[in-house]
Amino acid sequence: MSADALGMALLRLARREIVAFFQGREDDACVPAGRAEADGARRLATEAAATPIDDALNARLRAPGATFVTITEYGRLRGCIGSLEAWRPLIDDVRANALAAAFRDSRFAPLTAAELAAIRVEVSLLGASTPLDFRNEAEALAQLRPGQDGVILRCDGRRATFLPQVWDELPEPPEFLAQLKRKAGLPAAYWNERIALSRYAVQKWQEA
Repeated sequence: MSADALGMALLRLARREIVAFFQGREDDACVPAGRAEADGARRLATEAAATPIDDALNARLRAPGATFVTITEYGRLRGCIGSLEAWRPLIDDVRANALAAAFRDSRFAPLTAAELAAIRVEVSLLGASTPLDFRNEAEALAQLRPGQDGVILRCDGRRATFLPQVWDELPEPPEFLAQLKRKAGLPAAYWNERIALSRYAVQKWQEA
């Protein structure tokens, strides 16, 4: 089983789950408003369902996996939700996170059927995280690898993560870490010995 085959399957599963939400809704507020939108939803669902799954791919999808699903619209973030730990089958994880990114990211209004043709879906498959060993912030910053590391910050019950893709917007480790602290609800300049950092790698695939 190739990485491309796995990525294609994950992207199609994510897209199909989002489209199926609209097809399965019976209330007028959520059903596609016009015939063109309804036809488009059916077409997208048909395309997404056409994913051949061999035994190796099926086994991988049934094994535990952790994903993040990112939705963009015309190049701008529209939703991003994911899992940091592989606690359920990969196929269930990507489906659940696709729905959460589309409809339950509190930073955005729920996705509408009219946006289906304009969005692009990206799936990141997370590897196991590795704790970093450091005595102070300077040592922590020196260990970060721009463009490679996804980073998890934990402190006093707070937790936040940035995927490796965030390095594209925050290429300098001090600013990357400062914004990660803010995401966790901490001041950008905050530091204490209870801060724990872990890093992970991802495989990512994006719709064309």
